Amino acid sequence: MDVVKKAAAAAEEEEVHGVVIVGGGLCGLATALALHRKGMGSLVVERSEALRVGGVALNVHANGWRALEELGLADGLRKTANLITSVRMVRQIQGKNQTTVSSPSYSYARCRKEIRCLRRKDVMEALAKSVPAHTIRYGCRIVAVDEDPGTDCTVVIGCDGWNSVVARYVGLGAPSQLPRFIVLGFASYPEGHPFGTEFSQIIADDFAVGRVPINENLLHFFVSRSPSPGRTDVDEDAARKYVLEKVDELPGEVADMVRRCDAASSWTLTKVWYRPPWQVALAGFRRGAVTVAGDAMHAMGPFIGQGGSAGLEDAVVLARSLSSAAAGDGRAPPRQQLRDDAVGAAIDEYVAERRRRATTLCLHSFAIGTLLTTRWLAVKLACVAVLALLGGDSRRDADYDCGRL
Repeated sequence: MDVVKKAAAAAEEEEVHGVVIVGGGLCGLATALALHRKGMGSLVVERSEALRVGGVALNVHANGWRALEELGLADGLRKTANLITSVRMVRQIQGKNQTTVSSPSYSYARCRKEIRCLRRKDVMEALAKSVPAHTIRYGCRIVAVDEDPGTDCTVVIGCDGWNSVVARYVGLGAPSQLPRFIVLGFASYPEGHPFGTEFSQIIADDFAVGRVPINENLLHFFVSRSPSPGRTDVDEDAARKYVLEKVDELPGEVADMVRRCDAASSWTLTKVWYRPPWQVALAGFRRGAVTVAGDAMHAMGPFIGQGGSAGLEDAVVLARSLSSAAAGDGRAPPRQQLRDDAVGAAIDEYVAERRRRATTLCLHSFAIGTLLTTRWLAVKLACVAVLALLGGDSRRDADYDCGRL
């Protein structure tokens, strides 16, 4: 495969790489690290000019920590964020509050219950420091993937997000949009915040707000609101103002939390991009030796907090599968040879395993997102039925084990 038309100038001489990863975000760097742990080299091509540490936070459940254990990063990242010890859900129905509190008694001994909220910056820097030097090529914008039988580049992995060039190449349809405005940010409490280690969320018919402690002085929060008719295409500043209009109607501690946010560390997602569960269940995820991972494969709304952890799982499973196609004992230098006759089978193995997992996650997220945005009673009832079949909460999602690297 020949990846063409890079925006930034690369070396003039022809380069040959066994694995090219398109996208240097969370999943792309995790895949490069997983391959490195298996003794396989790769090249990550990233369109930004430097490491993308922007973004806010990442909720990592037990399944994500299992993947981080395999990548060798779990111990260090655990030191950056406190363990969440309880969850409080408040649902406002016709002006009345219904509160559910869960205290799962999280501990290292019961790792399957572990959840922490990590700063995205911490995760990205840990990944970048762990891959070999010169693995990441910055300033490379990929606009197309062309098949060239004359080259030796064996595998191309698209980790380039929901608007993926590689996903289009393998034949995936365009992702869908959910009508929802979401503001994300950090709230800083230099004197220490009063919320302990509890994840709290208030959900109303067209509005939701939640907070997750990262440590004693820092909270991650989100505020989301369904747009009014005709407001789905407003600019980011207008969307942020529209969402935050609701904050003053909430308890004082919530308004204070939002006011503590530095505007530079938050942004508005005017649309939530996702792949419908039926597309994930039925679409092709391979074309020759090209495949996808992360949001390029299974973009999902933020409603179950599994997007990042699912991408980490992809990295572990993909590297494990590709290592079975490596020639020799898998301990080759960066220009690792992959057996052409085994690459397709290895990618198919990866796709089959991840399709089952991703379909369930996307279905769970889709049902919650639709329940929050639809005005049709029949659709709401259908979503409630789906959630009941899935277990009603995130425990089944978090109990998943992607296996050893």
